[in-house]
Amino acid sequence: MPQSQATCGWQGGWFETAARRYTRAVEGNIRPDCHLIMATTKGGAIRHEFRTDSGLRYSGRDRVGTVSFLPAGCERRLSLEHVAWEWGAIAVHPGSVAADIMSIAPFIEPSEPFLYGLIAQMKNLLSVDGALDATYCSVMTIALAEYLLRRSGRPVRAKGIRQLSARQLRMTMERIDHLLPQPVQIADLATPLGISEGHFYRAFRGAAGRTPVQAISERRVERAASLLAQTDCSVNRIALEVGLASPSHLARLFRTILGTTPSEYRREFRAVAVPARNDQDEAIRSG
Repeated sequence: MPQSQATCGWQGGWFETAARRYTRAVEGNIRPDCHLIMATTKGGAIRHEFRTDSGLRYSGRDRVGTVSFLPAGCERRLSLEHVAWEWGAIAVHPGSVAADIMSIAPFIEPSEPFLYGLIAQMKNLLSVDGALDATYCSVMTIALAEYLLRRSGRPVRAKGIRQLSARQLRMTMERIDHLLPQPVQIADLATPLGISEGHFYRAFRGAAGRTPVQAISERRVERAASLLAQTDCSVNRIALEVGLASPSHLARLFRTILGTTPSEYRREFRAVAVPARNDQDEAIRSG
C-alpha cells in the first residue's frame, strides 16, 4: 500500500495522488471500473513489467513523465522492482464520456506531455488548495476524453448547436448565479438545455466569447468582491460563500481577474469608501 495518499472526486470521476517509499519489489493487479490515466510524477522504478488481458505487454524503467491508460474493465497485472515514486491518477466514469473511449486500447508512453501536464497540474492544485474545483474537473474530463479519441485516430463528433441562443445564455448565467455557493459542474448547466457537456462547452464559448470556467470564475470574484466591500466576513468564509474550497483558490482568482488579493481589495475599497462617506455626511450637515 502507498505510504501517503490524497483523493478528490467530482461527478464525472476522481483524482488520486500517492507516494511510496523505497520498496524492493511490488506486485499487484488492477481492474478499474473507470477509465484510468496514471502518471509518475516523482522517482520511479528500475523495472516495471506488466501485461493486460487485451494483450499489451511492457518491460522497462519507470521514470517521471511515464503515462499509462487503462480503459474501464481492462485488467493489468504488474510487478515493479526497486521502486520509490509518487504518482497521480485520473479516473473517469464511463458514463460521463463518449462510449467510443471503451474501444481505445491500453497504452504506456515514456512521454505524453498533455496527459502528464494535466495530472501534474491537478496534483499541484490539490496540494495548494486541499481540493479541486468541480467546474475545472468536469471541463478537464471533456478535454481528456477528446484528447484520447484524437490520439487514437477516432473522430470527435462536434454535432449540435454552434452557440447558445440569447435566451439559453441568459438562463445559463442565471443558473450559474443560483448555483454559485456550491460546486458547479458542466452537467449542471448542460442538462437543463438538453445537450451534452461537450456540446454545451463549445456552444457557451461560441455565444459568450469565453469558457464556462472563466464565466463562473468571474461571477465568483464579483460576488466575493461585493461581500468583501459590504461585510466583515473573513476571506475564508467568503471563499466558502462563493463555492470555493479554500481562500488560496479565491486569492488566485482575484489575482488573475482583478490583479490584486482579496485582502488588498478590501483595504483599498475601504480606503476610498470611508473618505467618500465622510464627505457625503459633511455635505448633509452643511445643507
